[in-house]
Amino acid sequence: MSEKKSIEEILSRLDESLIILRDVLSDLEEVSRSLHSSEAGQLPATLVPSPVPSKIPGVTPTPAYRKRSIDDAKMMFPQELEGLLIFTDKGDYVMIKPRQYLGSENFAKIASIIRGAGGEYISAGKDSHFRIPKQFE
Repeated sequence: MSEKKSIEEILSRLDESLIILRDVLSDLEEVSRSLHSSEAGQLPATLVPSPVPSKIPGVTPTPAYRKRSIDDAKMMFPQELEGLLIFTDKGDYVMIKPRQYLGSENFAKIASIIRGAGGEYISAGKDSHFRIPKQFE
């Protein structure tokens, strides 16, 4: 009897989870429609897609590169993570160092954001830091 009850509890929780996920999906669809309908001029430069070059036979298009600023790098992070970091312009890249010990959870979150931006972690003892390239496609 208790096994049947636990299966019913699990099914009930799964149903509740599905309802929540449907609500989240609905909200995300609304945000997506809203972003698609807004004018490109209202979006930050990092979110505006670069124009697609026309395809000319025999000509290989060169990728359009854009520059990322320190402010662009800061905007990648939620406020609670941004407050834990120091951002420094190093010419070709933005160097990001922690202000304090991050802990494994915050480190993983920050590392994921950095990798998503094409960056990397440089392990160098006390001089360890993250790097995000300033030039990107």
